[in-house]
Amino acid sequence: MHLVQILLPVRDNSGSPFEQRHFEAVASTLSKKFGGATAYNRAPAEGRWESSGTTQHDEVLVMEVMVDGLDRDWWAAFRRDLEKTFRQEQIIARAQLIDLL
Repeated sequence: MHLVQILLPVRDNSGSPFEQRHFEAVASTLSKKFGGATAYNRAPAEGRWESSGTTQHDEVLVMEVMVDGLDRDWWAAFRRDLEKTFRQEQIIARAQLIDLL
């Protein structure tokens, strides 16, 4: 089993918050396809990275879902759709192997 996490920006590049409907659509898609999803949206996390010698940062909302297998083609297409929706060069989607206890 895998845990897939998606890091979504809370605001666009000009600092305006994304409409809640965008996050709800992601959660709905994941829930319908995989039977459930979790969104950590009460206290956004802060992402930092170095770009052109300066530190950039974003507040992010984390969505995650547990899946039995990874359909990499589906996830790649879903990530590309998210990049368009959230107007980002790259959305981070990551998977890790997990054991349920």
